[in-house]
Amino acid sequence: MNANDISLTQVDVLGNLLAQIAELTKAADAIKDGIKDAASAGGDKVVEGNLYKATYIETNRSVVDYKKLCADLGVSAEQVASYTRTTAVFSVKVTSR
Repeated sequence: MNANDISLTQVDVLGNLLAQIAELTKAADAIKDGIKDAASAGGDKVVEGNLYKATYIETNRSVVDYKKLCADLGVSAEQVASYTRTTAVFSVKVTSR
C-alpha cells in the first residue's frame, strides 16, 4: 500500500502537524542554545538577522521546595491536602500507530 493511498483523518493531520512542530521546536532550540552559549561566554547579547533580532537575557528564578518546607515546618500530607485545590484538566494525547 502506498502512503498516497491512505485517506487521512483529522487525527492523522493533527499527529502529522504535532510531529512537524516537534521537529521545528528541536531545530529552534538548537539555534537558541547556540546563541545562549555564545552570549554567556562573553559574545553578543543581541544578534540581528535580516528579518529578526534575538536578544539574550539572563534572569534569576526562585522556586520554593514546598515538600522540604513542609517537612521542616512539620506540616503533614493531610494538612497540605486541606489546602489543595483540584480542577479538571482536559487534553488530547496523540501517539503514532
